Amino acid sequence: MVQELKTYEEFQELISSGKTVVIDFWAEWCGPCKQISPIFVRLAAEYSSITFAKVNVDDAAQISEEVGIRAMPTFMVFKNGVKIDELVGAMPPRLQELIVRASNA
Repeated sequence: MVQELKTYEEFQELISSGKTVVIDFWAEWCGPCKQISPIFVRLAAEYSSITFAKVNVDDAAQISEEVGIRAMPTFMVFKNGVKIDELVGAMPPRLQELIVRASNA
């Protein structure tokens, strides 16, 4: 399951939860974001030990600004409130590698 984060408070609560969290920063107008989204959802179903979330950069600008999003899609991995990994771009094999690394974090 992938949850949609809409507020900065939701974002802070999730990344500080102690769980490994992978967040997809995306935009409605972003073609590559739409192409990789089903892959992200599939990976979320496969890796149940990780929490998956999405942030629409246009609807949640405060979150996007806080983490320094400059391109979409951007995938970030957080653990204990700290960013531990990142991938910029819609590259399915590299996204899978990011998730595998996150599952071992």
